[in-house]
Amino acid sequence: MHPLFVLFGPAHLTAIVLTLTVPLALALLARHEHLGRHADRLTRIGLTGFLTLGWIGWFGLTLWRHDLRLDNGLPMNLCDWAEIALIVALLTRRQFAYELGYFWGLGGTLQGVLTPPLYYDYPDLQFIFFFIQHGGVVAALLYLTLGLRMRPTPRSLPRVIAASFCYLGTAALVDWVLGVNYGFLRAKPLGQNLLTAMSPWPWYIPELVVAGFAFMLLYYLPFALVDWIRPQRRVSYAKESGKTGARKAPGI
Repeated sequence: MHPLFVLFGPAHLTAIVLTLTVPLALALLARHEHLGRHADRLTRIGLTGFLTLGWIGWFGLTLWRHDLRLDNGLPMNLCDWAEIALIVALLTRRQFAYELGYFWGLGGTLQGVLTPPLYYDYPDLQFIFFFIQHGGVVAALLYLTLGLRMRPTPRSLPRVIAASFCYLGTAALVDWVLGVNYGFLRAKPLGQNLLTAMSPWPWYIPELVVAGFAFMLLYYLPFALVDWIRPQRRVSYAKESGKTGARKAPGI
């Protein structure tokens, strides 16, 4: 019997550190002057295989443990949709797929990495495959952002919001027809997580929608700041250049 999962214990913290540092190292390699193109291709293929392996491993483990059911065997969690979007983005570098993977990955999967709904700690196979999937999603979106310099734009927000409501509608329909709980629309997940602090069912659902909007704006904020700072720097540089030129003119 493996030890019970410890939130922010040694194994959990190690998984978080690897999730954040590995894509940073891969992004630096992809920007290398001579190795960049080959490193990028190998990294994108490798991350695609990593995500696929995590899903197959989790599915096989669940089947082997006779725990595969309708409420956990369908690709109807937001993490699943984020994973599919990022695989498409890794293989095709399509902007819309990246946008979905970026916001869904940070909004849903990152919460799973920080507060995973696990019973057992490392080296339980469920722990390993959980972090291969969820950590792989975060690693993929970080690599696409930092390595390939892909980024969301103001137009990304309405597109992702519309796609998110599409997910909520699909998950609600599946939950109603099959009596399951994808998207946590019928009950809160076990353990300590964001929904723990929210109101009881069903009142936490609109709160969750509002929180989703807030998180989207938060995840877009760094890019908005960059877009605002760059023109300010250009204006400042132009003013300084004008002043320098004005001072030099009399001596010509």
